[in-house]
Formats: sequence, C-alpha cells, structure tokens
Amino acid sequence: MRSSAVLFVALSIFSTAACTVGPDYKRPLVTIPVGYHGAASADSSPASAASLGDEKWWDVFQDGQLRSLMTTAVRQSFDVRIAAARVLQAQAQAGIVRADQFPTVQAGVSSSRDRQSESLRSAAVETSALQVGVAAAWELDFWGKFRRATEAARAELLASEWGRRAVVTSVVSQVAGAYFQLRALDLDLDIATRTVASRRESLRLTEVRAQGGATSLLDVRQAEQLVFGATSEIADLERQIEQQENFISTLLGTNPGSVPRGRSLTDQPHAPDVPVGLPSALLERRPDIAQAEQQLIAANADIGAAKAAYFPQITLTGAGGFQSAALSKLFTGPAGLWAVGGAIVQPIFTAGRTRSRVELARARREEAALVYQQTIQLSLRDVSDALVAYRKGRELREQLELLDRSAEDARRLADLRYQGGATSYLEVLDSDSRLFSAELGLAQAQLSELLALVQIYRSLGGGWQD
Repeated sequence: MRSSAVLFVALSIFSTAACTVGPDYKRPLVTIPVGYHGAASADSSPASAASLGDEKWWDVFQDGQLRSLMTTAVRQSFDVRIAAARVLQAQAQAGIVRADQFPTVQAGVSSSRDRQSESLRSAAVETSALQVGVAAAWELDFWGKFRRATEAARAELLASEWGRRAVVTSVVSQVAGAYFQLRALDLDLDIATRTVASRRESLRLTEVRAQGGATSLLDVRQAEQLVFGATSEIADLERQIEQQENFISTLLGTNPGSVPRGRSLTDQPHAPDVPVGLPSALLERRPDIAQAEQQLIAANADIGAAKAAYFPQITLTGAGGFQSAALSKLFTGPAGLWAVGGAIVQPIFTAGRTRSRVELARARREEAALVYQQTIQLSLRDVSDALVAYRKGRELREQLELLDRSAEDARRLADLRYQGGATSYLEVLDSDSRLFSAELGLAQAQLSELLALVQIYRSLGGGWQD
C-alpha cells in the first residue's frame, strides 16, 4: 500500500511538470498601413491616436430619442440576447473541458441479501453484504492534451464574448441608421406636404385665371397633374414610414408600433471631420477582428490536443472502503478494503487516424489564420469606404444645397413670369418639378452623410462599450 501511494503521488507531481505538445500561439504578421486611405489630411497624421471608435455610443449620437431606442435595443434585442446565450454556452463548455484535467471521484453504498436453496449436502443459507466505498480515476495530462483543449475552450469563450460585442455594435449601428432613415422619410413627407399645399394654391389661382379667360383649360390640367403627382408621393411615403417603424420595432425586440421622434434630420449634430486614430488600433478595438484572433488561438491549441494522441495515456485508479455482512461490523478494521492501480496505453496502429487528425487541426489553423488576415483587410476597407462616403457626401450635400436654393428662386421667377403673361404654364410646371426633385435630393444627401457617419463609427469598432 505504501509503495503504491508513493508511486501515485510521484506520478501526480511529475504530471504537473510534464510538457505540453503542440505549437504555442504567435500572432500572424499582418501589414498595417500608417493611415487610412480616404482619410482627410487633418486625420491622416500617424501621431493622432484619438479615434471616434473609442467613444461610447451615447456620446456620439446626441438625439435623446435615438439614445433611448439604442438603450432598449441593447437591453432586449433578440440578436443581443441570443449572442449572450451563446457566451453562456461557451462558458459551460469551457468548464466541461477543464474538468478533464482533474481526477473523478465517486462514492457509493450498496446492500444485498440473497438465499441459496437447501440441497442434499447443505442446508439453506442466507447471506447479507454491506459495502461503502470511494473510487477515484485520473488520466494524467502528461502531454498537455487536456491543457491544450482547455486553452482552445477558453479562446472559444473569448471569441463568443467578442462575437456578442460585434452583435451589440451591429445593433447600435442598425438602430441609428434606421432612425436616420425614418427621419429622412419624415422630411420627405414634410416636403411633399408643403409642395401639395403650394400646388393646390397654384391650381386655385390657375382655375380663377381660366374662369376669367386669362389662361386655357390646358394650364388647369397641368396644375392638376402637379397636385396629383405630389399627393401620390405622400401616400407612398406614409407606407414607407410605417414599414420603417415596424423594422425599428423589430430591432428593439418589441412588437410593431409607432416610434417616438427626436431631432429632425437636418438638426442631427455631426462634425465636418472625424478622428479616425491609428489603423493598428483596430486589432484591439474591433470585435470581429478580436473574435477571429481568438478562433485562431483555439485552432492553434487544437493542434497540440491532436498531437497528444501520439503518446501513451497514463491512468491512475484507486478505491477504498468497507465491506461486511453486518452493519455493526461495517466500519471495523477487518472490514476495510482498498485497491490501487495504474495503466499505460500506447497507440501502435491506428491506420493513420491520429496523423489525419493532426493534419486536420493544422488545416483548420491555417484557415483561421487566413480568416483573421482577411478580416483585418476587410476592416481597413470598411473604414476607408466610410471615410470617402462621409467626405464626398458632405461635398454632395453642399452642392445640392446650392441647387435647392437656385431651384427655389427659379420656381419663384417662373411663377412671376406666368402671372405677368410672359411665359406659358409649362415653364412653371418644369421649374416646380425641378424644385421638388432638388428638395428630395437634398434630403437624401443629408441622410447619406449621416449614414456614412454611422458606418465610420461601426467600422472603427465603436458601439460595444458598456
């Protein structure tokens, strides 16, 4: 018994200092530019480390109603809650895998009573047996199989947490974009409503002129066409508004319903230029990049777990307890029993199964490395695209503002010329259509600029901060 215990303790101590097979993780080399392509000259300096992505979403978006919607979405969106449930699953799985490193201990109590029938040589015999015992088994993690598996499970847990943060970032961005689109539709509806009112007044004046013989019935019909065209636009905009409200309600995890409004589209504050920071900071801030790296770490650890199958498996077992026919004598010295043992199993022939598992783990690690590098490149493209869209969108909006003012003045001059008899109503019709189109185009440009700001914030890795 003493020699067996010594062997048990010695092997236990030696196993804690045993080697761990498989490669240790090293972050792949990636080429990171010093600045973002498409960034404004003021933001392209490598000395500027400040980034919009470091700011919390409630500091980036100043509309109080939008903040309230985002708070609701982060708290009860189904996408966020599903991602949180996946984190809990990964946490439980990591606990299951980690438990393989430790011994399993079981305790049991058994009782039996049997009777042998009477025979020619012996009388009937009744026997009783009581047994109380504890058994333990431990597969020593001599080659690091379980430690590598635990390393992989922990990396998967971190990956799921970064995945949850990526979902939060996506939900925050989707809510902001959907809200801005809703306010843009509200602005379009306001433009169409004002246009209808103006055109109805113009129709009334044209009908008065036609009754006095100052103009023809054709001008009346053309004025009616302007009214009917704008009225049909209102009906379509009202449809889009209700459907957009339903979409936002879904993002919030609520049933379809009306959505409260805050600031108008033109009153949403946003700076002409935004700080973007250093591209290298994306590796630590952006959730999808961090998630891809954790998945790479897990795949790298799986190689060691697969390689450990090449080496012997060492298992220690032990059991002890008491066994007696009478309860009163169960815990006495003579009733004691124990057993210890150990086993070493070395794979000899597996038909290439172990080798194939190692090759599979290596191939998965290579795939994960490529996915990690691709994710970084795509993130750099996302930032560059958003910066270009924001800068050029601002330039477009400024030009469309000039176009809108010019079209408004042209509409006023055409109306004066028509009232003075210097031109036909066709000129009024054309200038009015141009003004309506210019106003709607300006609203769309204002929306695009805000959506580009949302995309910049998301592509820089902002939105998941608690």
